[in-house]
Amino acid sequence: MGVELPTREKINAAAERLRVHVRRTPVVAVRGIDLGLDIDNVTLKLELLQHTGSFKPRGAFNRILAGNVPAAGLIAASGGNHAQAVAYAGTRLGLPTEIFVPETIPAIKLARLRQYDAEIRLVGEYYDEAREASEVRAAATGALVVHAYDQPAVVAGAGTLARELAEQVSDIDTVLVAVGGGGLMAGTACWADNDFDVVAVEPERCPTLHAALGAGAPVDVEVSGLASDSLAARRIGQIAFAAAQRAGSRSVLVTDAAIRAAQVTLWDRLRLVVEPGGATALAALLSGAYEPAHDERVVALVCGANTDPGSVQQG
Repeated sequence: MGVELPTREKINAAAERLRVHVRRTPVVAVRGIDLGLDIDNVTLKLELLQHTGSFKPRGAFNRILAGNVPAAGLIAASGGNHAQAVAYAGTRLGLPTEIFVPETIPAIKLARLRQYDAEIRLVGEYYDEAREASEVRAAATGALVVHAYDQPAVVAGAGTLARELAEQVSDIDTVLVAVGGGGLMAGTACWADNDFDVVAVEPERCPTLHAALGAGAPVDVEVSGLASDSLAARRIGQIAFAAAQRAGSRSVLVTDAAIRAAQVTLWDRLRLVVEPGGATALAALLSGAYEPAHDERVVALVCGANTDPGSVQQG
């Protein structure tokens, strides 16, 4: 059975559904020279200003609003950002919500999660352990599963970011997207439909798509490192893998040091507090892992802000 990839029509429908539930986040053009780059400018899509501090509400709301929510409500598993998005959506829509997160979730993400009306379960060390526990619980309760990245409605919701970006910036050549499970990359690639290139950026220590492209199919990988709280899915999603293959997207890897340097640069130059996963796309440019042509119009998605501000300012 083939994998269902969202069409532009599905993403348009998602955008209409989400109109009153998500923010239209801004873009900012930064001169390449100000970042030490030999290109005219770089555009940053500031999705870290979205509700809950990441792009995740787009997919969460679309999955919920496009489906039939049973009396048992919602259930989700996450490394932190998706958890906040589903809890926020459940609170806003008045739906019972149960959230599974790993015991290693950063304290700041857990504190923010507890601001919402959701039952929180701490399970395991990494996202996949929390996900497995949530699947057992969902089978018992019948709650609507809102997957972090591997459901068509979640990917279509994420794709509304790319749709919005295309309205804000003309003549895009390349969009750089951080990848964990791959929902944002998949939504971006499905909207792009070959209008622009989509380059996946992954931490060296969380190379899910990179490994899958090398193997010709999704495979399990070991995950760890600086961005593991948001990009530590052990296997790329089926939808993301199919979207990357269809789009001809490639994966570039960046070190933890490069991610940290991107965080510091975003603070120093733009006064943006960005979590490691949110700075990963820009890290590919700053480190040289991705080398654009001088006149290439590049957009980096800055997709998350859920971190301790002090850790970024200290470098």
